[in-house]
Amino acid sequence: MALLLEHEFKPLPADKQIETLPFLEAVAHLPPFFDCLGTPIVYSPVKADLTGNIKKIRAVYDSNPAKFKTLQNILEVEKELHGSAWPKTGATLALMWLKRGLKFVLVLLQSISDGERDEEHPNLIRVNAMKAYEIALKKYHGWMLQKLFMGSVYALPYKSDLLKALEKGREVKEEESIEKIHQFLTRVTPILDAIYEMYTKMNAELSYKA
Repeated sequence: MALLLEHEFKPLPADKQIETLPFLEAVAHLPPFFDCLGTPIVYSPVKADLTGNIKKIRAVYDSNPAKFKTLQNILEVEKELHGSAWPKTGATLALMWLKRGLKFVLVLLQSISDGERDEEHPNLIRVNAMKAYEIALKKYHGWMLQKLFMGSVYALPYKSDLLKALEKGREVKEEESIEKIHQFLTRVTPILDAIYEMYTKMNAELSYKA
């Protein structure tokens, strides 16, 4: 899967300390995934949000690479720096929203990889997208955003077209594409889980609606 596998994520180390620069360099290539979903009115803002949050975290990292070597360093330093305003500010807030966007991508791909589908319309990905939205984003969205997303699922591409887009237009057997999705998920899921765990342990998770 050209779009997903050409920029590798480093394996999660035993201490779960995720190095900031390699993480940002890998994740910076994922926003184009949303181009594969069509419906620009919904997914272009999600893509822009993802890209913007990556840039915010990168700017903080670039200000002092030694101090912000790991993602946990960022949260720890910003907690000390911003006091009562934390975690509603800085790279901590940007990473919070970035992980939610990534969660949407991973749950959607995991659902497709697991073969979950509408048996009457097996080439549609509405079931997969709805599951991803319910798990990753819905509770953080207000009524208008939720309605906008619910309507967008009817304009999603066919699964076959999505897989072809992820292969950058190459014709590949579905089984091969699903195996590449599985490889991608195996690499990235432990990293994302570790980020969520870090936010929980540091009490940095926020539940307000966008």
